[in-house]
Amino acid sequence: MATPNGTLQAVRKGLLMSQDEFARAVRDAGQQLGQPNEASKRLVQRWESGDTAAPRQLYARALERVTGVPIEALGFGVPSVAVTEDGRGGHDLDDATFSVTAGQSAPAPSAAPRGNFTGVWLSTYEYVSSGRDDAVFIGKHHVVLLQHGNRLTGRSLPNGSLNPASPLTLDLQVEGATVTGTWAEQTASDGYYRGARYFGALQLLAEPTGRRMVGKWVGFGKEFDVNTGPWELRLMDSATSKAALAQYDRAPE
Repeated sequence: MATPNGTLQAVRKGLLMSQDEFARAVRDAGQQLGQPNEASKRLVQRWESGDTAAPRQLYARALERVTGVPIEALGFGVPSVAVTEDGRGGHDLDDATFSVTAGQSAPAPSAAPRGNFTGVWLSTYEYVSSGRDDAVFIGKHHVVLLQHGNRLTGRSLPNGSLNPASPLTLDLQVEGATVTGTWAEQTASDGYYRGARYFGALQLLAEPTGRRMVGKWVGFGKEFDVNTGPWELRLMDSATSKAALAQYDRAPE
């Protein structure tokens, strides 16, 4: 049985695109790259359902152009944990991948997930900036989360971050009330961190209401040290229709 690609679906919804619009954008990107393709709504459906485990190379390049995300981070493969300096204070994954066939996933947790967490969530985390006298800052994003079984994937809406042009992605596993996984954020190119990419681990506990998750993040600092801080997800709307997402395509208050 194919494993749905919730990551790609979350990214598409985060871009406020229908499957038709996404296919059209992939075709347009192919033209811009000088590599025309025949992307269709049906092909997008096959990618998202997992029936097509990995796109051909010309589609991969077009997908990267449309989403602004490396193909390895679009749910078609599992990125390696090897870390390299990116030269701008952040850290990147290298180009290697685990020896996991695209479309496969980690073994399912033993405990069933508590409820369904699909919807628009307000993500809030705190971090200390060592370069600014250890001042504490807050990052906020409106994030669309999609759940497939025990898998929970998320992507911030295009204009849904407190700091513009700073997209956030989440890749999580749900086991009972425990939510564990990874996060990644591409900082704005004209911001303080000058486009550095940060990533790390995240563990949250879901409240019985299913409307709030609280926990901690872990990630790398500028000096290659390990930092941590609080993280909260609060449900804003359980709908993920285009109209519902458009309502939250704005900077959080």
